[in-house]
Amino acid sequence: MSIPVSRAILPALAGGFVVFAVTLAAADALNFPTVRTDLSADTLKRVRDVTRPTADFSKAEPYEAMQGGAATSIDPITRDIFSQPSANLNQEQGQDFHLGNALFRKLWVSAPSSTQASDGLGPLFNARSCQSCHIRDGRGHPPETAGAAATSMVLRLARPPVTPEEERAVRDFHALNFPDSTYGVQLQDLAVPGLAAEGKVTVRYSEEAVPLAGETVTLRKPHYGVTDLAYGPFEQTTTLSPRIAPPMIGLGLIEAIPDADILAHADPDDTDADGIRGRAAMVRDHRTGQLALGRFGWKAQNASVRDQVADAFLNDIGISTPDQPNAYGDCTVKEARCLAMPTGVQKRLGDTEAPGPILDLVTFYSENLAVPARRKASFPDVVHGKEIFYQSGCAACHTPKFVTRDDLKGSDGKATAQAFQLIWPYSDFLLHDMGDGLSDGQQVGVASGRDWRTPPLWGIGLTQTVSGQQAYLHDGRARTLTEAILWHGGEAEKARNTFANLPQGDRQALINFLESL
Repeated sequence: MSIPVSRAILPALAGGFVVFAVTLAAADALNFPTVRTDLSADTLKRVRDVTRPTADFSKAEPYEAMQGGAATSIDPITRDIFSQPSANLNQEQGQDFHLGNALFRKLWVSAPSSTQASDGLGPLFNARSCQSCHIRDGRGHPPETAGAAATSMVLRLARPPVTPEEERAVRDFHALNFPDSTYGVQLQDLAVPGLAAEGKVTVRYSEEAVPLAGETVTLRKPHYGVTDLAYGPFEQTTTLSPRIAPPMIGLGLIEAIPDADILAHADPDDTDADGIRGRAAMVRDHRTGQLALGRFGWKAQNASVRDQVADAFLNDIGISTPDQPNAYGDCTVKEARCLAMPTGVQKRLGDTEAPGPILDLVTFYSENLAVPARRKASFPDVVHGKEIFYQSGCAACHTPKFVTRDDLKGSDGKATAQAFQLIWPYSDFLLHDMGDGLSDGQQVGVASGRDWRTPPLWGIGLTQTVSGQQAYLHDGRARTLTEAILWHGGEAEKARNTFANLPQGDRQALINFLESL
């Protein structure tokens, strides 16, 4: 059977408060499909065969190196490898990608400015451009030195509901949580001239030695705080959740995974008794208000790439868009001087500082940052490390592969770059309890303080190359992949302990496998 590369790369298509867990039955009641509807019965069977976890660790699987299907970048590995476009874009789409890239890197300035198409920054903000946080479209990191700007790490602020009305809003998915009454949903540590920034993030670390066979690993536990609060104290129940910027690659492919295939891995009641209780995050689409499956953000709080982009424009840069039209960003009524500052809205350009075409192009760019091809996927030590990855239980949450939807069409009626691709993200995109060690104490919708979305692993081995350093987990505390694994607790504690008890050579083989992704 011949499958055009522009169509797909598929091997062997022959043959605090209450957490509201979403079960498959609940998903069905909410009109979420539990079976794919974009495929014929015959094709569905073949897709299931293709995505079934392998049991053959004698060699690499067919097409395994092409992690993003036909969209995979096979460009040489450089520090800019995360900034390449989907390989299957046509010429017109390639032009839109490069326009989106320019806007992603654009430095916004405070209003009023002579460069009216670029003003509107803030008034309170964390960065002047998307690229400032997502360095070369890669992973962020915590402040490197005491007093340094956080830049690629933010502190999300939230409190739990305190009234029956607020509890109902969370239960009905109309709110994820509630902002601090003074500082809003996020601490902005920068401000336009004439306005005081909200405060500065502080972080200090305590260290703990973990003895393993053949080596000792030191884990650093972060302790966060805020100094120089400019507008008074936080509310007593406000929690601080540090979040580094995640890598940008493969986002459009993640959005193209059918809801039914993600929900098929959910097991909130642990019916198979394996200790893994993946739960789906249900959220409201910011434009339609309809319920959707959350799959983006550290706690799966956004359902689409567009939602993620609009949220970042508003809260990180203070730029309004048609989806988030507040030109004052995250300013609150208690920050009166912030609300008195000029905005960048130019009526001749529209009602927002970043009109629809800008949001569209940045979203398109974000959807089409290509996943790089694997390195050394067939090397014996890497294949051995993959076997250990499976045997240790890592694949229970880091689901290796999916096939994206077959019914994705662009405005021209043709299949998009993300349609019907075999992809290898190594994530189930569900929420999992990761234990007290990683808890931030902050509820986000159905996610408790201990819950985190399984992050995709593709590209993780290129972190040092792209970012110039290594910083893993939601707050960048882990400086190596080994440290990141050793921080796993809760549902992942059994897999963590299995890794910790391996001989040093087997641990290194597993790390070699991760570094090949």
